[in-house]
Amino acid sequence: MNFPQDKIYQFHVANLRAVEAGLERVSRTLRHAVASEDEHAIQTDLRLYALLLAMWGECRLWKLLYEPAFSDADRALYRAESGHLEKWKKVVEIAFRQHYGVPRASLSTVTLPHSAFARYTALIDLLSDELSAIITLRNKLAHGQWIYTFNEQGESIAQAQMAALRNENALTIQLKRGLIQYLIDTIHDLKVSKKTFERDFDEHFRAIEQLRTQLTKKSYDKYAEKMTSRLKRGQVKRRPPS
Repeated sequence: MNFPQDKIYQFHVANLRAVEAGLERVSRTLRHAVASEDEHAIQTDLRLYALLLAMWGECRLWKLLYEPAFSDADRALYRAESGHLEKWKKVVEIAFRQHYGVPRASLSTVTLPHSAFARYTALIDLLSDELSAIITLRNKLAHGQWIYTFNEQGESIAQAQMAALRNENALTIQLKRGLIQYLIDTIHDLKVSKKTFERDFDEHFRAIEQLRTQLTKKSYDKYAEKMTSRLKRGQVKRRPPS
């Protein structure tokens, strides 16, 4: 049964709300596991959070694709890409093409204003660098590859993805949620409102750069110590007088 576009949009909104509720719940249990210094719970909740975060990002993307600014042709181009990371990059490309009126030619400093191409490159780099692990790990995690990740044939270890999984922690994974949020907001502005995009891009990208800096410089050990200290203070406050 085929549904009209506005009905499908409502379905994606409902899916997003459900996944978001799950993500929030796992976020709370992950923070509590860190505060409790429960390493086993941390590793379990971290993988659940990574899986739900990838699902949440995809739900956000599908919701965006069914807004009126996107056409059937746009969605067909998205579906034609084989990999999840390539699909994300295609949506960024589609948005820039429409925004700057470049339907077919390659996006470059020749076909785009220099500042626009710099912005396009920055968003593609964000996907390739900070977000690629979260996006591409989704299928691995969904298939139970929580310790060892395999190639598509299941015959050898996918070393890059396994390293990416081991490098994630409760701090980095939550910072990456913020990166996905700002990326989606930027793509939305590109497609929906030229005025809003030009007005808000620098603010959005400043927030992205701050999160990127925190990913490289913020200490997980200090974050964990802070969470543990908060939990202990709370336990002292709740303890009945002797």
